[in-house]
Amino acid sequence: MVYTVQGTVPSWRRCDFDIPYTKEITYAVDDHLALITKGYRAMIYSGDHDAKIPHVGTQAWIRKLNLPITDNWRPWYVDGQVVGFTRTYSNNLTYATVKGAGHTAPEYMPKECLAMIDR
Repeated sequence: MVYTVQGTVPSWRRCDFDIPYTKEITYAVDDHLALITKGYRAMIYSGDHDAKIPHVGTQAWIRKLNLPITDNWRPWYVDGQVVGFTRTYSNNLTYATVKGAGHTAPEYMPKECLAMIDR
């Protein structure tokens, strides 16, 4: 669900493949490390039904950061139900999965994703 002020967006297209990108970022590990080592908190999340960027690929990317795990896998809950799993790393990095969510997790599971961000 997209929240906009009525009348401010003339039309909405889910994916705009006609955007003229001028730069492709192929490696962002160093950029993320630079931010989290300065004290910025970061959360990376994946829908566990994401066929575009599967959660195992996201976990492989996180391993490239080479950060120690400070809190191993544990479930997280909304209304008493397990809605995903989370793992915490040093330098304030948290990774979470969202059960039943696809590539755009908040679109599939808005209540759960809001609760995840609010934590």
